Amino acid sequence: MTSHTAWPSAPGRLAAIAQARRTSIRVAIRAVDPLVVSGLHAMLRSTFDIDLVVDGEEADVTVAVTDDSGLYDLLSNITASRLVLIADNLRHGELLAAIEHGLIVLVPRREVTTKTRLLQAISDACEGRGDLPAQQLGAVLEGMKQLQEITLGPRDLKLSGLSPREIEVFRLLADGLDTGEIAEKLMYSERTVKSVLHGLMSRLGLRNRAHAVAYALRHGLI
Repeated sequence: MTSHTAWPSAPGRLAAIAQARRTSIRVAIRAVDPLVVSGLHAMLRSTFDIDLVVDGEEADVTVAVTDDSGLYDLLSNITASRLVLIADNLRHGELLAAIEHGLIVLVPRREVTTKTRLLQAISDACEGRGDLPAQQLGAVLEGMKQLQEITLGPRDLKLSGLSPREIEVFRLLADGLDTGEIAEKLMYSERTVKSVLHGLMSRLGLRNRAHAVAYALRHGLI
């Protein structure tokens, strides 16, 4: 090994450090028991691609640990980020509450016996790769089915939050049709099409038609 390889120049070292900082995952730790927080900090502190942060708003991923009580209080103190929850025996309502607070990965406490498992959960959450135990996944799918049947279906909405008519307008807009052509295609009045577009753009915070098409593509609606 040459001295150049073993001891890179100062600019080279700075570039490597900067690159490591750019690719590190900012992680916030939350738990009811402060000893658990200290233990997880100690476990992760020496990991080069993990940057521990105190402010949850700065975190890419929040790791939260709860016992049989106190989950709702714990979740109430978690700001928006992707959530890794370490917990056992979640009730259906608790699972839904965790999902509302950004749950991506749920890990049973017995599985977090090694640093490797925790790092995998953090990496999965950061990349948006969901991971739920089979029992909880079944509960989520059943909950989605009930949501569609009881709440969305009677209002002519899909799980996307859009009606079939709104999705069809999105698709025709992406095909390059103007409001008059869309109205003719769907046999609506042009006023109705303009009303649908206005409602979509206001509700979804879209700036113009190009933005609307980009949104539909990004969310797999067309």
